[in-house]
Amino acid sequence: QVQLVESGGGLVQAGGSLRLSCAASGGTFSSYCMGWFRQAPGKEREFVAAISWNGASTLYADSVKGRFAISRDSAKNTVYLQMVSLKPDDTAVYYCAAATRYFVFTEIWYDYWGQGTQVTVSS
Repeated sequence: QVQLVESGGGLVQAGGSLRLSCAASGGTFSSYCMGWFRQAPGKEREFVAAISWNGASTLYADSVKGRFAISRDSAKNTVYLQMVSLKPDDTAVYYCAAATRYFVFTEIWYDYWGQGTQVTVSS
């Protein structure tokens, strides 16, 4: 069983930056596709970014392209989401997820989920 623990969320002003981390344990991290999703109040959870198990492929939602960057460190069993130029619309709970597939970005294909970390961007 894989456990995922997110950290790094918080309150930031518009235009600011945050880096989210997701530490994985209990599985073979290097074999998982990792993704970030987010859920804003009153909205459905949505895809943000994904990275393949070997880091060779990444994908971003159009809304974050050019501002967010996903990366992974297999030595630390950790995936990161670097967020810059944050906007109030980025306010949401951010979830880390793991999929036992090479590279997917649809929520249904992710097998393990973290508890989420709150990101709040003030205007």
